[in-house]
Order: sequence, then C-alpha cells, then structure tokens
Amino acid sequence: MVEVRSEVPVRITVMLGLAPVATQVQVSDSATLVDPSRAGTVYSIGRQTLGESLPTQPGRDLSDLVDDLPGWLYEANGVLHARGSEYDVQYVVDGLPITENRSPALAPSLAADGVDSMRVLTANYPAEYGRKLGGIVEVMTEKNVPLGLHGQLDVSGGNFGTVNGSAGVSYAHVKDRLSASADGFHTDRYLDPPVLANYTNRANAGWFSASYEHDFSDRDRLRATVTRNAVRFLVPNYLVQQKAGQRQDVSNTETSGQIYFQHIISPDLLLSVSGSVRDAAATLSSNQQATPVIVFQDRGYREGYARGDLAGHHGHHDWKVGVDSIFNPVREKLQYIITDPTQFDPATQQQFQFADHRWDVEPSAYVQDQIRVGNWNLSAGLRFDHYGFVVHASAWSPRLGISRYFPSLNFLIHAAYDRVFQTPAVENLLLASSPQLDSVNSIVVRLPVQPARANYYEAGFTKGIFGKLRLDANVFRRAFRNYSDDDVLLDTGVNFPIAFAEARIVGEEARVEVPRWGRFSGYVSYANQAGIGHGPIVGGLFLGSDAVGALTDTSRFPVTQDQRNTARARVRLQATHGLWFAIGGQYGSGLPADTGADPNFLLAQYGPAILDQVNLARGRVKPNHALDVAAGLEVYRKEQRSATLQIQAANLTNRVNVINFASLFSGTAVAPPRSIATRLKLTF
Repeated sequence: MVEVRSEVPVRITVMLGLAPVATQVQVSDSATLVDPSRAGTVYSIGRQTLGESLPTQPGRDLSDLVDDLPGWLYEANGVLHARGSEYDVQYVVDGLPITENRSPALAPSLAADGVDSMRVLTANYPAEYGRKLGGIVEVMTEKNVPLGLHGQLDVSGGNFGTVNGSAGVSYAHVKDRLSASADGFHTDRYLDPPVLANYTNRANAGWFSASYEHDFSDRDRLRATVTRNAVRFLVPNYLVQQKAGQRQDVSNTETSGQIYFQHIISPDLLLSVSGSVRDAAATLSSNQQATPVIVFQDRGYREGYARGDLAGHHGHHDWKVGVDSIFNPVREKLQYIITDPTQFDPATQQQFQFADHRWDVEPSAYVQDQIRVGNWNLSAGLRFDHYGFVVHASAWSPRLGISRYFPSLNFLIHAAYDRVFQTPAVENLLLASSPQLDSVNSIVVRLPVQPARANYYEAGFTKGIFGKLRLDANVFRRAFRNYSDDDVLLDTGVNFPIAFAEARIVGEEARVEVPRWGRFSGYVSYANQAGIGHGPIVGGLFLGSDAVGALTDTSRFPVTQDQRNTARARVRLQATHGLWFAIGGQYGSGLPADTGADPNFLLAQYGPAILDQVNLARGRVKPNHALDVAAGLEVYRKEQRSATLQIQAANLTNRVNVINFASLFSGTAVAPPRSIATRLKLTF
C-alpha cells in the first residue's frame, strides 16, 4: 500500500519484473475501507460514479450526485442545501472557490465533462475554506492526460425533448498538455414547474472550456483554463399566468479565466499561486401579458480572485498557510410594473425603477496543521475573514478536529468543531439594501443583512465490516446567529437574502456503503434532521403587511429545509465484464409548506393535483418517493478506444412528488414524472 498524505508532490518509483508462473498477486480494497488519518466525515465520488451519472434534468450532473449523500437535499429548481443551510454551498474547482449560488435558476451549471473526482464535506472544514460553509464540494478535473491525441464524444436524450451533446479532445507531449471540450443541450423541462402542466419551461445552453498545462521543470508547473458558459430559459408559469399569456425570459452567462502556478521549493515545501477572473451576467424580462407584475432585471459582477499558499511536511505535521481575496464590482438594475393591483397591498407603488453598483472586497488569511501521532489525528486551524460590501464585518474562525483509529477493529471515531463566518448571498443584495425601495410602500422595513455566525459540532465514527462494507454514522448540531434565508420581491421572481435572529439545526446521519462485494456494489443512507428558526427579522427587506411585526415577532418556526426523514439506496450489479444494472430509490418525509393563503386562491394557482400533495392542516408537503433503474453496456473496447450505451428510467411509478410549496423561485416545485434517458459515449 502506498500512502500520500502531504500536499507536497511525492515521487515514487516502482520496478516491475517478469513474475514466475507460480506467483499470484492478490488485490484487495479492504485495507482502504477506513481512512485512519481522517478527523471528520468525507464522502468521495469517483470516476465510475461520475461516468455513469445520467441526470433526469440537464444542468444538474454534479448536484444530483451530491444530493444522494446524507445531510443534503434539493429545494426548488435544484438548489442544494447542506444540513439546513440556505444558499451556503461552496464549490471548489481545482482549488479555486465559487461562492455564488449555482442552482440552475441563478447561474449556468458546472459541466461534468472532464471531472475526475469529487470530495464532499459537511464538517471538519480546513481553515483554507471560508465565506460559504453549509457544505463544501471539491471538484478535481482530469489531470492525467495520456500522451498523444485523444478524444471523447457523448450524446444523450430523453423525455421533454431533451437532447444533450458534448465533445472533448486532448493532446499531451512530454511537458505540455492541452485539452478542450464543449457541451450543449436543449430541453423542454429545465426548472421544476409549479404545476403539472409544465408550461413555458424550455432551455438552451452551451459551454466551452480549454486548458493548457506546462511543466517548466520537475519543480515548476503552470496551468491555465478559460471557460464560457451560457443558458437561456423560460420561467414556468402558474395556471393563472399561462391563461393570461405570460412569458418571462432569463439569460445567465459566465466567462472565466483561471491560472495556477506551483513551485516545489524542497522535497518538504510547496509554494502555489493562483488567480481567476469571472464575468457573470443575469437578465430577466417579461412580456406585456405578465401577471401580476411585469419585471425587467439586469445584474452581474466581474469577480477577481487571488490566492497564495505555502504547504509543508515536517515530522508528524502537514501544515499550510495562505492568503486570498475577492475583488468584485457588483451591478444591479430592476424595473417593475404591476398589472394586477388586487394581488398587492393597496399602498404599493405601481411602477418602480432601481439601479446601483458597489465593490465587494473580501480578504482573508489562514493557518492550518494536520498532526498524526500513532493512531491519533488532530486537525487544527485558524482563519481570519473581512467582509466589505453592503456592511463591513470581520471574524476569527478556529477549526478543530480529533480522531482515534483502532486497527484491530478497523474502527475510527472522530469529533469536530467549526467556527463559521458566512457572507450573505450576493444575488440582489444591493436591491434589498437600497433606500430607493423606501418609496415602494408606505410601510417598509429595511435592515442590512449581516454575515451569519455559527458554531458547528459533529461527532461520529467509521467502521469497516467484513472487509467489504463501510458504515459512517454522525450526529451534528449547528447553532446560527443571523441565520440566512431568502424572500421574493412582490411576486416578481426576483429573490434576495434575508436573515433571522437565530436558528438551530440538529440531526443524525448514517450511510452503509459497499464499494465492491463480488459483482455487487451500492449504498443505503438515512438522515434525520430538525431545523428551528427564531425571530425576529434582523436583515432584509419587507413591505406592507409583511413588514408588520417583523421586528418584534420572536416566534419559532421550522426552517424551509426542515425535512425530518430522508432515505436513499442504490444497488449495482456487474452482470458481465461489460454489462451492468442498477436500481435505486429515495424517500423524503416532506418539507414545510406555505399554506397561509386562501385555499381557493391556491387551487386556482396550482390545480387540485398539486394541492392533494400538501397537508394544509400540518403545513407540510406530503411524503415523496421515487424508484429509478439504469443499465449500461460496453459495446467495444480496445486500448484507449471504447463505445458504451446507457439507459435510465426515473420515477418508474410516475408518482406526483411536490418538492416544496411556496412562491416561485423560493418554493413551489414539482419533481419530474416518469422519464427515460439514453446515452452513447465514444472515446478514442
């Protein structure tokens, strides 16, 4: 077994010789079921899982895989939530963080092409990570480009007129590696519609990426990447809106460039410097038939990011120090015209225009160490953050994790504490903070949204069973001040961040995973969670009747991600060398529902089929469940050339599953009905 625990590159030479005929080499994965050096729970998603993933709805390739893990769940339109945190998921792509919301409604999706593996964390965060800490999704792209010219072609399709195609090519020669890929799709079901009829839900998207890597020497390496990503789609209508002829168009575009340089100072010391620039824009426009409001929006930012790290290994220590900063000019424009005044407070202004721009500057520094002594592991770190956008705030965040491994039992027990400083969502934050909105209504409550501060606690264990199964079990508690959530401006579909005084999220998680047992592999996971928020409102914008009592209401309420019971399972059978089958299922006990409106109004908006899936008395969506099957066949393989076919059927029982029940973009969403998708993948 070869262990590489340091960030400093390690060079290992293995000499292979011709073995005698009688020699046997036995390969076993039992020794790697439990990682004895971990101080917290880490879920890994490997190349096979990524390669066999076939999302029901385009744009959710990576997030669907994360949603399968305990502690994670979807809200409307593919918004990922980790352990009750709202909009606080951070993707880290090859070491560079993306803190903006990556749900399909708010940004172009991250393409799965070229992704080699992912690691998912919900506790015991290294101090190098900050700003968004509900959950961390580390994405590692393919770096081991084979010598010569190689390529890949992937074509898939399914229900709702969905067609997806991608192609990639790579070339490597001695010290140079060049790769490029493109992806595009069309679908008639992009978002999760608020009604069964799936009105106005078309989308088209295109994505392109190119990267170049050069080794100046054995000590110096440079990598540069550019991407262009765009998606254009329609906002799904309610029944009333469809009857009126409403159409709302959304366009989300993003162009980015990244550069990364590393220098090996010595066998125990590594210096890395990286940076990126991202230009993002989002527009929303309505036609004249829109009801109850016509809205136009244009917002965007041009984010600059710079980072420097020094990592080293000495004795029992693997340490790392670094600094980074975000420099982000943000701009926002909005205009609305109310077309149905009966749906709003009588004092609401019928027309309104808004425009603003401001710099967001967020510097930080950190130091962390991983200490291993015998069977004990200790991870310790300290991070400093400064936030300077609408408000200015700073915080020191200590991180601590400890674990003990028992070799005779193949058993690891661990505990972790994370002090968290989370910056507010940037989407429409200028709008929610501007005094220009004081004229919209005679009653306006507008409070600056402060960063959330929280204490995360986790304890758990990992156990290898029979050398074939791995059991992970955790209990956790999260206590927030300035707990973040979101609201919608006057039913426009334009959401913005708000904050409540406090929140507490507690839960238990368990996952039994079988990496491989003969021809079988799979997992079973379960999560029990309870999330309670506590008023009053301490940040955000509230108008008219919504503002009444906002500053004095100290009642408790279930947070919008408060699904008490979530279970998932999947079994995969490798029938022959090139043929596999899989079956999976999921169950959710239901999220809290917004049932304060008149039932007759709700019926007119959503229809009886949707209302039947909501328990109005309990104020919760009824339980949801789905059964999925998949199969794959390797038609041809010879060296680097291969051809594979795949088919997947989701929600076989065609059950009507309502994800949640509230207003558009923050709530009401219907999961897809029975659907089938197929894929052909060629490599050379």
